[in-house]
Amino acid sequence: MMLSLAGGRVLLDDGKVHHTAVNFEGGLIGAFDTHNKRQKGTWDVRGHLVLPAIIDLHGDAFERQIMPRPGVSFPLDLALQDTDRQMASNGIATAYHGITYSWEPGLRGRETVVRLLDALDRLRSRLLCDTRVHLRWETFNTKGAADVAEWMNTGRVDLLAFNDHMDLIRRALANPQKLGAYADRAGLSPEEFINLVDEVETRKTDIPAKAQWLAVLADKLEIPCASHDDESPAVRTSFKKLGARICEFPVNAETARFAMDNDDPVVMGAPNVLRGGSHCERLCATAAARDGLCSILTSDYYYPSLLQAPFKLAADGVTDFTTAWGMVSKNPAAAAGLKDRGCIKEGQRADVVVVDDSVPGCPRVVATFVAGKPVHLIDAGYRMCA
Repeated sequence: MMLSLAGGRVLLDDGKVHHTAVNFEGGLIGAFDTHNKRQKGTWDVRGHLVLPAIIDLHGDAFERQIMPRPGVSFPLDLALQDTDRQMASNGIATAYHGITYSWEPGLRGRETVVRLLDALDRLRSRLLCDTRVHLRWETFNTKGAADVAEWMNTGRVDLLAFNDHMDLIRRALANPQKLGAYADRAGLSPEEFINLVDEVETRKTDIPAKAQWLAVLADKLEIPCASHDDESPAVRTSFKKLGARICEFPVNAETARFAMDNDDPVVMGAPNVLRGGSHCERLCATAAARDGLCSILTSDYYYPSLLQAPFKLAADGVTDFTTAWGMVSKNPAAAAGLKDRGCIKEGQRADVVVVDDSVPGCPRVVATFVAGKPVHLIDAGYRMCA
């Protein structure tokens, strides 16, 4: 049966808002109806915005569902299903779980990664969102490179990121509180964690060959690659040579500008926009967006931020709404090579979100559709036309 959304303000692929009905058929967007006819199978969305659904290239807040407190864990199936519902209720239709494969044991160790991948395979048909894997490989985890290659070869990785948090962790060892947090996450004592860091740092000379191997394989398999926390144009250049075209969370404006000047998409965190700055005193996402140094926003550690951030950028006059919404829809689709979604256009996948924007500063999702299927609805009782 064809489903239609009528009476709303629809952001189409031309970047303009139109008063038209959007028709879904066979999971795709069909022809538009400017007459907004209401018939059986029509949802009345008067007063609401109809937008391309959100594509989140990097979300790792599921880790808080798994381990809400250090050392306190819950079953993966429960955590992932709860995360899925949270994402759908915030307008996310395509979600890349940022799964970190580190040299650390515990939450980011091999056992957890394997269990996560297995759980996603097992649950995928039950999940509301189109759920994918953004594997964040810590480059000092050279012993795990073979695992990464196997997971890519078997189609379990949809985006590969090169991470290097060793210097950050090494600096944190002098702070007892931070050391304790890292040790708890790994399930080790502080002394054991320090000894592990010392041992892992000896693997540094093995990193270039392993990184090159994985980058070549990713290119062969057409898996997009990203670099994480680039600190300088020189670092960005080295990763770009590897084939990591996506610049994720550059540390400063100089690096972000270098990436944009070289046609590489720059990813920033939507929580950074809502908070008015970086929680770790790095590049401000709002300033980056104002200066044209940000092309994509991700949920990072807080899923609701992706819906809210574009509205805030537009309300604050940082950029126009169409440009801001493109940061969570069209632009991430292009960066990830998703040619079938990211905009409301005939023949595209019917991933659509209906938003009530009547209260300034507090938009809420009325409905989320994934491939034409309603996966989140409120006010459903009176919205359906007879």
